[in-house]
Order: sequence, then structure tokens, then C-alpha cells
Amino acid sequence: MWQDFKQKYLVGFWNPLPAVIALGILSTYYFGLSGSLWAVTGEFTRWGGHILQLLGVDIDKFSYYQIQNMSGTPLSRNDGIMVIGMFLGCLIASLWANNFKIRFPKNKIRIAQGFIGGIISGFGARLAMGCNLANFFTGIPYFSVHTWVFTIFMIIGVYIGTKFISLPCFLPKLKIEKVTSQKPLVATKGRAKFLFLLGCVIFLISIFWMVWLTYSSPIPQNKTFPILGMALGFGISFGFIIARAQICFTSAFRDLFMTGRSQMAKAVFIGMMVSSIGVFSYLMLGNAPKLSWMGPNIVLGGLLFGFGIVLAGGCECGWMYRAIEGQVHYWIVGIGNVIGTMILALSWDYYGETLATSWPKINLLEIFGNYGGLIVNYILLFLAFFLILWTQKRFFNKKISQNIKGI
Repeated sequence: MWQDFKQKYLVGFWNPLPAVIALGILSTYYFGLSGSLWAVTGEFTRWGGHILQLLGVDIDKFSYYQIQNMSGTPLSRNDGIMVIGMFLGCLIASLWANNFKIRFPKNKIRIAQGFIGGIISGFGARLAMGCNLANFFTGIPYFSVHTWVFTIFMIIGVYIGTKFISLPCFLPKLKIEKVTSQKPLVATKGRAKFLFLLGCVIFLISIFWMVWLTYSSPIPQNKTFPILGMALGFGISFGFIIARAQICFTSAFRDLFMTGRSQMAKAVFIGMMVSSIGVFSYLMLGNAPKLSWMGPNIVLGGLLFGFGIVLAGGCECGWMYRAIEGQVHYWIVGIGNVIGTMILALSWDYYGETLATSWPKINLLEIFGNYGGLIVNYILLFLAFFLILWTQKRFFNKKISQNIKGI
């Protein structure tokens, strides 16, 4: 019984649909209990700011770092602890599945793709004030119009990116095949047992750290309980799920455009449908909405982010769990990502007001009323879902037509 459980839930891939629904439910509770979004690039921006401080740069002169609220450290901020928890969850999943091994990229073009794509996606995400989490998966359920505009232009950017990497110089010479579980990197029982036990030790230490934070960390203003321990727990859960279900928002649309596979894209929108009603409930109970400026920064940021994540080969979730598995290519993507946020923050004062802060924040619940906004959001979600089905059908009809012509 234990071996069946281990193989099914700790080693094998999870079905993305229930996994994404679980992420939608968890992100809703995370918002309801902590008041924060499940997001990562804002914290990566702060990490970039801390690096600049270590290099002697006075970041107080740059308004973007003031917007990001640089107070505290990654170990004392909710977002910082949550992101660290995500890395821990990814690491535990990798060790339990015997999938941890340092792997260096063999292709120099792929290294350049990862670095440049990481910079572009990091810059684009922060220009738009969020990535595929805050402005898409966890953003759309918050009824801010900017998330829908970001999503449209992110998908356009993904489409352009798929065409760009389809150029002969970028095409890999590997054969892609569907698998149901990760292939053990080294087929020795001793190694697998050692890594599994190491994963158990890290899991237990993480639980102990979570309990310690719960009882020792201060209670934030307007809260009646400590947040840090809970944030760590949510982060571990987010990381473990994205690693086991191989959640990558890049692949959701990239695979739709390149192979006609729609499973991940449909799962993502179903997850947002589940999350929307939960977020709406918390907003009606008094939680503050998460809104952002609806300016040209959203259009440009969405395009750059969508193009960048395809060029890099992974979105903010995808590169995190692949980097923790030991894939050095995604370490490079992550470094590029943080550098992209630093470039954006250091140059923001030249264009931030023109492109972003002088524009309004638009809330669907204010335009259409509470229930009207909820209905409009669901209409848009269902419309997007049917567009995915139409795109898939169009892709395979085109393939059939090409095959008939080739006969």
C-alpha cells in the first residue's frame, strides 16, 4: 500500500487539472488569510534591490523600490518566506522522486536564450507590475481590468515567441515524447533511497520551521495571528504541487500553439473559475482588492513577458522547480530574471509616470457592481475557455488538411 501511495503521489506526475484547481483554492485561502497574492516577481525585485545595496547602490533614490516596499528581509517578509517555501517544496518533490541532479546545458544557444529570455521576462513582468501569477492565474480572479489586458498581450507575446523559437537555429534535435512519470536519473536503489530520506529530513525541518515561526513571529497590524509560519506552509504547498504536476504557464499556451495540446490551458482557466468565487467572497467580507494601473505598461509588459518566457523556456513557476531539480539552464533563467527586475527598477523613473502611474486603476466590481462584475468575469473566463477549444480544433483541422494535400 505504501509503495502504491509513494509511486502515485510522491514520485509520479500528477494530473494538471486537479493540481491547478488545488492551486486556485490554496491561492484563494492565502489571500483570505494573509491579504497577499500568490506572486513571486515582486519578491525577486526586492532580492535584486538587496543585491544592489550590497554593491553600495543607494536604492532609496529609485521610486520603483519605494513602490515595492523594501522593508525587512526575505526571512521577515510574508512574500519572502512564501517564495523560500516554494523552493523548499520544489526541492522536497525533486528528492522524493529521485529527480535531483546537476545538469549543465549542452547548447550555447540555449544558454543565451535562457539568460536573455530571463532578463526580458523579468523586465516585462515588473513593467506590468506582475507576472503570470499576479497578473494572470491569481490576478484575473481579483476583478482588476489590467489582468485581462495583460493576459491578452501575454498570449500574443507567447505566440510571437513560439514563432521566433521555431526558426531553424533554435530548434532542438531531440525527439519529444509524452511520459507519465519522471525517469530516474540514476537507476540505483541506494541513491533513490538516500534522496528520499534526505527529502523526508528537509520536509520535517520545514514543518518544524513552520511551527516555530507560527509561535515566535510577531502578529502583523490588522491581523489576529502570525502570518509567517502560514506563509511558509502555503509556499511549500505551492512549490510541491507545481513540481509534481509540472505546472508551467508557458507550456499552457506554447503547447497549444505548437502542438495543439490544450490540457494545461484548460486546466488553468478552470482553476481560475474556481478561485474567482472564493476571492469574491473574501472581497465581500472586507479584504482589500488588488488593483494596478491600466496603462501602456500593461500592454508592453505583457508582450515582453510572454515573449521572454517562451525564449527562456520557462515561466516564473516553470524555471523555479526545474532549477531546483539541478537544471543549470534554469539557474541562468532565474539570474536573468532578477537582473531584468533590476534594470526595470533603475530605469523606472524615466517612464514610470507616463506609462503607468498616471493611468487609472479599473475594478470590474466598481464598473458593473459586485454581482455584475462577478458575472462579467465569468463570461470572460468561459469565452477564453471556448477560444482554447477553437484554437485546438483549428490546429488539428489544419494538420489534417496539410496531410491530405501531402497524400
